[in-house]
Amino acid sequence: MQKPRIAITVGDPAGIGPEIAVKAAEDPRVTNVCEPRLYGPHTLGALTFYGRGQVSAEAGRAAFDAIAKAVEDALRGDVDAIATAPVNKEAFALAGLPWKGHTDMLAHLTGTPRVVMMFYSEMLCVALATVHVPVADVPGLLTPDHVDFVIDLTARELPRFGFDKPRLALAGLNPHAGEHGVIGAEDDAVLRPAVQRARDRGIEITGPWPADTVFSRAKRGEFDAVIACYHDQGLIPMKLLSFGKAVNVTLGLPIIRTSVDHGTAFDIAGKDVADASSLVEAILLAAKLAKARRR
Repeated sequence: MQKPRIAITVGDPAGIGPEIAVKAAEDPRVTNVCEPRLYGPHTLGALTFYGRGQVSAEAGRAAFDAIAKAVEDALRGDVDAIATAPVNKEAFALAGLPWKGHTDMLAHLTGTPRVVMMFYSEMLCVALATVHVPVADVPGLLTPDHVDFVIDLTARELPRFGFDKPRLALAGLNPHAGEHGVIGAEDDAVLRPAVQRARDRGIEITGPWPADTVFSRAKRGEFDAVIACYHDQGLIPMKLLSFGKAVNVTLGLPIIRTSVDHGTAFDIAGKDVADASSLVEAILLAAKLAKARRR
């Protein structure tokens, strides 16, 4: 079988993306399982146009152009999956781009109305019900329809990652999952009924569980994945346990997309010290998912 062709976008050219993209594309673990293809400025000559470690509209636009081209090629079948290096949200804003990051941008570029951000590692798997929004907005975004969607999509996609009958846990929004309404009403009013509806649809899910213990229970093997209510609730335990090994995956797209678990690291850009481990893991997972899709 021909090796899958993986598009590697270099992300913001002023950050560490080009460096780790080149390192990952040359890593034997990567070249043994796929054909890597770099998208975006990554040579020394091309990078001189961008101020290393500096936020700029030019860098934001270059990052977007590379991603848009990779998505176009993936939709056309010229590449089998995309692995993305980090972008900078402020650079996107300076370039006049409306998206807060890869997830909502990829949804737009592929014409996908709703997607879910999930982080996968051997130690822990976490899906996010909300992503790059202010914490104050989270309760209002956790509508019954949205929570149902996140649960259903996560349950449907997890078998691709080796969980044939996934066991899900929903993290509570409030401390102690609301203590039956004593510390907030959302857990009993929205989350608990959503769990029951999902169980009625045949999904194996429990909760809402207090967020201060549910992730350690998942780490011990009690659950295959945890659905977190907001960004930091899920990513603090994820990065504490698996930083550098976790892979960001966008669920629900018509293409395969994986990414790193870190940012642009402007402070070390151009110093040749950036660790490409997370991007290597993202490419390896993209290749694995692409092979499975071919089968």
